[in-house]
Amino acid sequence: MSEKGFLQSTPVKVVQLLLFLYLFLLSISLMGASFKMFGKEFAETLISTTSNPLVGLFIGILATSLIQSSSSTTSLVVGMVGGGVLSVPNAIPIIMGANIGTSVTNTLVSLAHVNRSNEFRRSFAASTVHDFFNILSVIIIFPLQYAFNILGYLANLFGNTFQDLGGFTFFNPLKAITKPVAKWMIHMMGDLPWIALIVSIVLLFLALKQIVSSLKILVVQRAERWFDTVLFKNAVRAFFVGLLLTILAQSSSITTSLIIPLAGAGLLTLRQIFPYTLGANIGTTITAILAALVTANVSAIVVSFAHLIFNVLGIILAWPLKAIPINLAEGIAGLAVKNRWIPFGYIIGVFFLLPLLIIFVFK
Repeated sequence: MSEKGFLQSTPVKVVQLLLFLYLFLLSISLMGASFKMFGKEFAETLISTTSNPLVGLFIGILATSLIQSSSSTTSLVVGMVGGGVLSVPNAIPIIMGANIGTSVTNTLVSLAHVNRSNEFRRSFAASTVHDFFNILSVIIIFPLQYAFNILGYLANLFGNTFQDLGGFTFFNPLKAITKPVAKWMIHMMGDLPWIALIVSIVLLFLALKQIVSSLKILVVQRAERWFDTVLFKNAVRAFFVGLLLTILAQSSSITTSLIIPLAGAGLLTLRQIFPYTLGANIGTTITAILAALVTANVSAIVVSFAHLIFNVLGIILAWPLKAIPINLAEGIAGLAVKNRWIPFGYIIGVFFLLPLLIIFVFK
């Protein structure tokens, strides 16, 4: 076999794909760690100083956008409630906002495709459909929560039941293989978050470009049928794939970001991705529930279950309206291809400027 033939062989391509998949996961871990260094203290200050539900909602969006993890935000909120720093009524809107903020990661990931129009259109639509569903859920449920405290009422039922259950932990394989390396890299960079952020972005773009290239060469024809007939055969199956993967990874940011290159390569359609993201929304609540059970504090458990109930209600109420987030995602992706400044403006506006404006005006 010639050297060229060897390099194009399937085993080598599989190894290459796994290598760049690892770099992709490492880049997300590194990006999250750098954002936490920038924004965790600021986020803690924001979270602990609000009593206005609307402000709390946008604090949840901003805090999660800054630290790149709804699991981190909700665990932080649970800890504050457990420590008596934050009340349950003030905590619930922050949890709702965290659901929107968490989707910033996969939207940022989609920007790696920005120079390839068809890939970018599919990737940006796949990322923003998660945004629009979460926004739609908040639009429906936030007024009900404000008027009737439905999440607090339902979550209280769980809080009293699970108070003495005790805590459990799950082994997180993705964190186990990426977090130590990311921590080491940051230390080697002098613990400077801006350098870590730049390196993470470079790694992200490099890894995504190679992942999409490898997928096209290696698995498009084979895997497309496998995705259609096995993992994403129907909406219910796609939902449970998203749910189980997110429980294992304990991060919806990672599991929703993983499908962006698959969407860019044309392996998955937007309608297949949509139920997967809803499953990820449910799966991401496990971290805060585990954190709350460890505290054995009723209020903390109530807040963690409020997050779960919010996502369940969102699916019940907003899934029948799935045409809205899907059409909005397709629409903004079409505009983004025509004007490359739109996705950057969308991310900065929705996840940072608008929350800052609302917090400044109403706080």
